[in-house]
Amino acid sequence: MHVTDRRTTVRPALTIERTAARPRAAVLLLHGGRSLSQDPPPLVNLALARMRPFTRAVLRATEGDGVVVGRVRYRHRGWNGSRADAARDARRALDELELLAGDVPVVLIGHSMGGRAALSVAGHGLVTGVVGLAPWCPDDEPAEQLAGRRAVLLHGDRDRTTDPGGSVAMAARARRAGAEACAVLLSGGDHPMLHRASTWHSLAVDTVMALLDMGPFPDVVRRSFLNGEGPVLSV
Repeated sequence: MHVTDRRTTVRPALTIERTAARPRAAVLLLHGGRSLSQDPPPLVNLALARMRPFTRAVLRATEGDGVVVGRVRYRHRGWNGSRADAARDARRALDELELLAGDVPVVLIGHSMGGRAALSVAGHGLVTGVVGLAPWCPDDEPAEQLAGRRAVLLHGDRDRTTDPGGSVAMAARARRAGAEACAVLLSGGDHPMLHRASTWHSLAVDTVMALLDMGPFPDVVRRSFLNGEGPVLSV
């Protein structure tokens, strides 16, 4: 799918990892990036590599269930201030997905900048849930677009790249805006999601399955929903 004018060719924002003959739902994964960079993502992309284990785990968990799995492809490596380039590409990917799969519920799972993009586009008509992995949540980030959605923000308490407190505050703003939202802090968790990697993977994928209404929420997420304003620490 390409849109061509006299100046440039715009590549699709959606990369499909698995399609389905009769789609009943979809999961889109969004990797991280940088705050500022108009360069294209490099061919050797560590941020993309960090999401591959999550992609494989989602593919395994949803095998045979009619779930389309894809990822968002960015035109630029950075968020780039008010341009919000990653969010623009996420919206394009959702529009492309709708043409491919129809009006199906979509869960977004994004890491770092990808988490910010996922939260930003949660108001899209297809989106029903968001899983943020160490998401970048500035203090002034809006939350009204999350009204009527479910959002689970997972953040390592030793993250030195994005602020765990930002996830806690974002979940609180989302609840006030009318979302079902919670934050879970992983004890000892870091930004690259390497320490306690198996916990990151299991919590994220089990939460995706719950947001697809295909399984229960992990106990720590369920308790965090019940806890209201405060985060729950995953030990």
